[in-house]
Amino acid sequence: MSTLPPCPECQADYTYEDRNFYVCPQCAHEWSQSESSAGEPTEKVYRDSAGNVLQDGDTVTVIKDLKLKGSSGVVKMGTKVKNIRLVDSDHDIDCKIDGFGPMSLKTQFVKKI
Repeated sequence: MSTLPPCPECQADYTYEDRNFYVCPQCAHEWSQSESSAGEPTEKVYRDSAGNVLQDGDTVTVIKDLKLKGSSGVVKMGTKVKNIRLVDSDHDIDCKIDGFGPMSLKTQFVKKI
């Protein structure tokens, strides 16, 4: 059984083939099979807790107190983090926080300034 691509509009997995088209039953979007095979892999988009797009070098603030593993320290809510670097791993942000040093953060716990 072949796997069909998800809908490019609503990302639903229930697509089906109809002649030379793929059809999404949830949003009624139709697209040709040649469009889906010609699609290039898209770059991952990193978003903060408010949905703003993050980029390398942005300044963000921490939105809640974060306990540090292996330490009794806590990164307090409102801590400003400058010059972030986005990475493709479990924690999306590599940064340096004054008083704590280098660490990794998840994008769900920061907000872009």
